[in-house]
Amino acid sequence: MAEPAGSGPRAAFSGEPGAFAEDALLSALEAPRSLPVAGFREVFEAVRDGLADVGVVPIENVVNGTVREVYDLLLEHDLVIGGEVVVPVRLCLAALPGARLDGIERVYSHIQALGQAELFLRRRPWALLTTYNTAGAGRLIAERAEAGSAAVLSPRAAAHFGLTILADGIENDPANRTRFILVGRPNEPFATDWRRPLDGPTVPRTTVAFAVRNEPGTLLAVLRVLADQRLNLSTLESRPSRRVAWEYVFWADIDADLLSSAGAAALDAIRPLTTMLRVLGAYQRVAAG
Repeated sequence: MAEPAGSGPRAAFSGEPGAFAEDALLSALEAPRSLPVAGFREVFEAVRDGLADVGVVPIENVVNGTVREVYDLLLEHDLVIGGEVVVPVRLCLAALPGARLDGIERVYSHIQALGQAELFLRRRPWALLTTYNTAGAGRLIAERAEAGSAAVLSPRAAAHFGLTILADGIENDPANRTRFILVGRPNEPFATDWRRPLDGPTVPRTTVAFAVRNEPGTLLAVLRVLADQRLNLSTLESRPSRRVAWEYVFWADIDADLLSSAGAAALDAIRPLTTMLRVLGAYQRVAAG
């Protein structure tokens, strides 16, 4: 893997230059050295193996919800969350220079981006083809010099690959945005050392994963602790445990720093109610995000 140019932290992300994940790391980190890799798993492996200092992965989109593959990878790897950044999702349709809208036959993009631009795309009888990444769709068209094809991607990615924008602002929801998290190795203050200041007032957040006995009332008991401690639960998801069929791991974002002395009481109260409890990170988020 080639050493990325630059002076800041080596930051791994999934995709090609111009991807929304690269927008996230440029927004979140001081002078990062962008390290594009093939997928979310490769981001985690690059950080685990010391090839990257920090990884940037999407965790939630306001239209499509949570990115469940990332939840599974967080539990699989011994990495921690050190921060988050929210990136607006602005989409355009771009093609080779000289292309016209009425000459397009095929449109490439990541399946989520195709869904996020569905209202625009369904106006014409285009074949919609999926790629692993939005910026990768632009690279595919540019490298193949593929006439009659267009990509749904960010304007920055379109410019990077020398494509012409045929239609801009094609996302279904102008308020569409994606929340990315920064992951790093334990006991390394990567977020504190390299983070740009967050834009706006911040509040603490802790992300935890836990499992409970498959019995009535066990999940309620955990939630009751949070309610008694007056802690806001902003996200709650379940994923298969991958150990026992039909048993699940719960993921929770709690608006508090449970690693602080003030939050320790909540963890102490929750722990005996669970069969597994793992704190994946305590970090700051923008209050309006």
